[in-house]
Amino acid sequence: MTSIFFCRLSRWWCCVLLSVLIQPSLVAQTLGGKSAYPFLKLPGSPLQAAAGGVNVSNRAGEVGLTAANPALLSRDVSKQLNVSFNALVAGTKGYSLTGALYSEKLQTMFGGHVFYLDYGTLSATDPAGNAMGVFRPVDYVVQVSAAKKYLEKWTYGLAIKFIRSAYGQYRSSAVASDVGVLYHDSVNAVSVSVVVKNMGAQLKTYAGETEELPFDLQAGITKRLPKAPFGFSLTAQQLQVFDILYRDTAFDRDNNIQSSASFPTKLLTHLVVATHVYLGQHLEATIGYNMLQRMSLRVQNEGNGLTGFSA
Repeated sequence: MTSIFFCRLSRWWCCVLLSVLIQPSLVAQTLGGKSAYPFLKLPGSPLQAAAGGVNVSNRAGEVGLTAANPALLSRDVSKQLNVSFNALVAGTKGYSLTGALYSEKLQTMFGGHVFYLDYGTLSATDPAGNAMGVFRPVDYVVQVSAAKKYLEKWTYGLAIKFIRSAYGQYRSSAVASDVGVLYHDSVNAVSVSVVVKNMGAQLKTYAGETEELPFDLQAGITKRLPKAPFGFSLTAQQLQVFDILYRDTAFDRDNNIQSSASFPTKLLTHLVVATHVYLGQHLEATIGYNMLQRMSLRVQNEGNGLTGFSA
């Protein structure tokens, strides 16, 4: 079935998918802390944030989720508009707008997404610490996407992004694309998807040095139980590289911290799990757990409580 699906895609789509599979430079890209525009990893909707921050298969009929995977665009989110506001740490504020519309003439779903991150007003200083005024750093991405059904259960989608970042005199921009394929079986209430995210390059660098984009190969499955109001999602992130933990070796050495991670830890940091509780037709509660987030935010020799959990 999968072979037939890929063979019958248009030539243009086949070229896009094949370039993802065979381009060797993609494999070397983007470990934590080593790429530009890390804000692209932030969830684009509250529902995605609740599901651990990473989910590409939850076909919940909510247009905000399509920002993470263009293949989630479907007719049941047509004419929806999602507006969200996030109050983040240290006065940082995030604003997002997502919408979708179905074209009967083209038999295609179209979507749009804008995510704007405002870090507030900060003091500008020279290398000696002398005040030189203030500046207002911002990041934003503008995304347009399209998706088309194939046969009854398949959807493939493409998103094009324009990325802009401005930190005072340091400004950068880039273009990138996401490609997603989704299999949705409504009878058995299961969805499976694969997404290749942030393929692209910088148009303008911050200070003359080219940086990589936060490339990410993700796959996920969402299953709703047939006789209970529960569903479960399992998502794998950053599949292009095995060890995705960020470690400051100098800091670890100075503080006598064991910097190596075990094989199970390296494996589990790829996985994000979520439970969906359906409380009627229009109400859903979601709890997620992201192991990579917990490992990245934990404080050594301290109780880390619910770090990595979301709801």
